[in-house]
Amino acid sequence: MKLRVCILAASVFFLAATVLAHGNKVHVLGTIEKITTDTLFVKSKEGKSVEVKLIPATVYLERANNADKPAKLSDLAVGYLVVIHATPKDSTLEADEVKFTVTAAAKTPAAAPAKPKS
Repeated sequence: MKLRVCILAASVFFLAATVLAHGNKVHVLGTIEKITTDTLFVKSKEGKSVEVKLIPATVYLERANNADKPAKLSDLAVGYLVVIHATPKDSTLEADEVKFTVTAAAKTPAAAPAKPKS
């Protein structure tokens, strides 16, 4: 039952993020595959790996209990669901905002928050 609630909440979260899309921003939705000190690699729902650069101005928000709370890069972990609002810069994407939610699978000890790799 808890898994179904988590899946439903994640679906509503991603649907709301898509509906609220705005401007020339690119929206990246998916699951974190890899984290480095300056890049997130996200597996999209289409199965593609998307690279998003992290900049000093990137804002991190954790979505929990229908509210956003401030977070930081070190709070992210592989397996978390993310919605990233990014700005295209040349051939890259720069993250303006990274909003994430912890999935039930990511709460297991094997998926503890990963330290960003250099």
